[in-house]
Amino acid sequence: MNRADQEAAVGIMRDHRFCMLTTFATEGELHSHPMTPQQVEDSGDAWFFLDATSETARNLAKDPRINLAFGDDSSWLSVAGTGTVRDDRSKIDELWNSMVEAWFPEGKDSPDLRLLRIEASSAQFWDTPGGKVASALSFVRTKVTGKRPAGESDSVELGGA
Repeated sequence: MNRADQEAAVGIMRDHRFCMLTTFATEGELHSHPMTPQQVEDSGDAWFFLDATSETARNLAKDPRINLAFGDDSSWLSVAGTGTVRDDRSKIDELWNSMVEAWFPEGKDSPDLRLLRIEASSAQFWDTPGGKVASALSFVRTKVTGKRPAGESDSVELGGA
């Protein structure tokens, strides 16, 4: 495993305020929902707040496999792993913030408040240098020269040490 690639993947996860969490629904179809990671560990594992009565919680009870998708103008990351719903009040206290209160107006004592712990197993990332303008120029250059756009793509194993 390339430590620099793992750090790059974790950096992308930490730099993005939102991601799309994809689970398998009851009939096997994929369902995605926007989520906010509350904590991303060095291993790539992540914590989210979750409503225990939500579709996502029901989907995870049947099939724990997940995908997290992060993206912006110049970098994209797809994380594969498994999710478990937890009722860990000390971790809820640690991660609680005013943004979460908008979703759980009863506060930390909301009876349906849970945590979703994602254990990341692998990630694929794509990165283009220089942001939006450089990306656009790179795509124009591709049309003119026939060469692939500048940037890098790689896969990395994630998870515990």
